[in-house]
Amino acid sequence: MSISIEQLSTKEVEARSIKSWPIWTKEVSRFDWTYVGDEECYLIEGEALIETDEGNFTIKAGDFVTFEDGLSCIWDIKSDIKKYYNFP
Repeated sequence: MSISIEQLSTKEVEARSIKSWPIWTKEVSRFDWTYVGDEECYLIEGEALIETDEGNFTIKAGDFVTFEDGLSCIWDIKSDIKKYYNFP
């Protein structure tokens, strides 16, 4: 699967040093995106619908999401997004 959505415990967030990652923000909008390299992110605020050839995925605050290299999708941001992100 090209998108993985998990719920992490506070200990897992700390163990991965997620809160030291850069932060990305984006207002309500809709845009195409293709991933070059894998991306991990942890949503702090907001909600988005990610539309892919495999189906649609809703991501929201508290989700830990992994997007695989080569994924082409449409981000449909329903409420302003704020997330930590990392390219492992």
